[in-house]
Amino acid sequence: MTQESSYGKWTISSSDESEEDEKTNLEKPSTSSLPSFGRDVLNGPGYTCSDARKAAYRRKLSPVKFDSKNSSSEMSSLKRQKSSQEDLGWCLSSSDEESHLNGRSGQPQKGTVKEEKCTFPKEPSKPIPRDSHPPVIPKSQLDYEASDESQEPWDLLEEKNPFRFYLTKVSGIMPKYNAGVLHIKDILSPLFGTLLSSAQFNYCFDIDWLIRQYPLEFRKKPILLVHGDKREAKARLQEQAKPYENISLCQAKLDIAFGTHHTKMMLLLYEEGLRVVIHTSNLIQADWHQKTQGIWLSPLYPRLPYGTPSTSGESSTNFKSDLIRYLMTYNAPSLKEWADIIQEHDLSETRVYLIGSTPGRFQGSHKEDWGHFRLRKLLKEHTSLVPEQQSWPIVGQFSSIGSLGADESKWLCAEFKESLVVLGNCGKSQGQQDVPLYLIYPTVENVRKSLEGYPAGGSLPYSLQTAEKQLWLHSYFHKWSAETSGRSHAMPHIKTYMRLSPDFAKMAWFLVTSANLSKAAWGALEKNGTQLMIRSYELGVLFLPSTFGMDTFKVKKKVFSENREPVTSFPVPYDLPPNIYDSKASSRSSGKTKVKMTGDGLRCRMTLASSVSALYALHVALVAFMTVGINCSHPLIPVRKVFSCLRIIGMPIIYRQI
Repeated sequence: MTQESSYGKWTISSSDESEEDEKTNLEKPSTSSLPSFGRDVLNGPGYTCSDARKAAYRRKLSPVKFDSKNSSSEMSSLKRQKSSQEDLGWCLSSSDEESHLNGRSGQPQKGTVKEEKCTFPKEPSKPIPRDSHPPVIPKSQLDYEASDESQEPWDLLEEKNPFRFYLTKVSGIMPKYNAGVLHIKDILSPLFGTLLSSAQFNYCFDIDWLIRQYPLEFRKKPILLVHGDKREAKARLQEQAKPYENISLCQAKLDIAFGTHHTKMMLLLYEEGLRVVIHTSNLIQADWHQKTQGIWLSPLYPRLPYGTPSTSGESSTNFKSDLIRYLMTYNAPSLKEWADIIQEHDLSETRVYLIGSTPGRFQGSHKEDWGHFRLRKLLKEHTSLVPEQQSWPIVGQFSSIGSLGADESKWLCAEFKESLVVLGNCGKSQGQQDVPLYLIYPTVENVRKSLEGYPAGGSLPYSLQTAEKQLWLHSYFHKWSAETSGRSHAMPHIKTYMRLSPDFAKMAWFLVTSANLSKAAWGALEKNGTQLMIRSYELGVLFLPSTFGMDTFKVKKKVFSENREPVTSFPVPYDLPPNIYDSKASSRSSGKTKVKMTGDGLRCRMTLASSVSALYALHVALVAFMTVGINCSHPLIPVRKVFSCLRIIGMPIIYRQI
């Protein structure tokens, strides 16, 4: 089956979160596992990212092509088994990736990277009227990510979306499913405000690409990048930022092992006011192209009159003070400046609650400041105990999974679920074991049929070592399906958690966040439950019906319905109820296909989810095996080379030596 895509090459977009299995070392893809070797391939991408992202870049430069002409005589038996690429769903349209041959638009020639420094203009100029037209920016290959159809952002943000929750534009789907969505260029548009400066919090940055997303007139405005890179990665990010004199860097301290700076937020200061954007996308092209992502876009916050008390401008959700408190945990002068800016603005119109995670060990009342205990506190204080809701199911949807323990009682169905099932100030929730838990995580078949094809699996990491230790978790898994938003083939990088009625028509609360299903993101109790330990920075927003004048949210049946539903219906971006994995669908493996390969002592057994996966994985393994060579003295070296190659393309494989 031919899939519509812009990825003619096998481009990988990998996870933005490190797997934090505490008892094993992180696996790093070997550069020697790739089918071809060139200086560009070994050097990796120009932007700082995880090892998996580097593997993605190398795969772009050295794509695996299912081409019989390149197969050697040793693979003749494989040729007889394979069907056409089109029949297997591997045929992708030609790439329209960004070309870097034309140079960097709006890029200064040279500069010095500034650390912990951010300058704000003192005197805002006269505001630009809403109806004024921004300068026309020519549409070029460098700017192809912009929305194909013009849409008026002011109309988009008015009464049509009271929740201010948006999906991102997806290339390759029907236009009607991109109505009322946002691209990063829309967010940075002059029609949203006259930008003075901005701060970008994220895990993965492609600075050249990011600069091109700003309108021409804003590309030299001060930009602060808040990152978590260390040592060599930090040096690469500094080198990447060096040509841009307007870019400053702020390093988030990660003092606990396996932690990441995973928060994804924009702070946008305008002449007209301030805007906060909390989202789920890395600042790289792939994350804004063919993935399902979520955005919460704040109202435009006006500046408070001079001399207004510092307590002014707070919302009923305490969003202002919570955001300032989150920024202060970085202990960075540049973010103290942003905290002061926020203090000067009126955030009283905010109707969501902030839920963040920050690295540390927290005791006493501070245990409820962050992570899943923060969610527990908000549900306790701002929801009511309704007997009929005690049995309402929980749905969690995410793109990465960490080490959760030997069984469900270690964390998932213990402290984590206890936080999610709280209703009102009634202490510990009764009968939590009777509350159904649905976990949505794409299957191999979801990935195979996606717009990106198998490479989409690179953005859905689930460590092999971790998966083998928690097979119990797979019974909770449900397939990804998003016909309601036209995104069944756009693999999710969004993370959402919610509580719904048994008929999935009503919702008690909804959370969109950067936090995946991991203890590093949400926190885990230590010292007999007296201490909460969190490894990573995360950020999300919680929607409660009470702040919108409702008892419960009504779930919108079709996110992009032609038949108008009430604007108060909440647009859950995927299909409900979720469908559980069948016997042939798995995130890792179900059916067994044994394949033996011999060479320099190499013998291995692979377990794959389907015969299609087996055929493709075997082909790639053989290509890589022949390319990297097998003249190694140690028999395990070829094994690592072959299977690191298989992981790079996103194939979920379990293997062991015979």
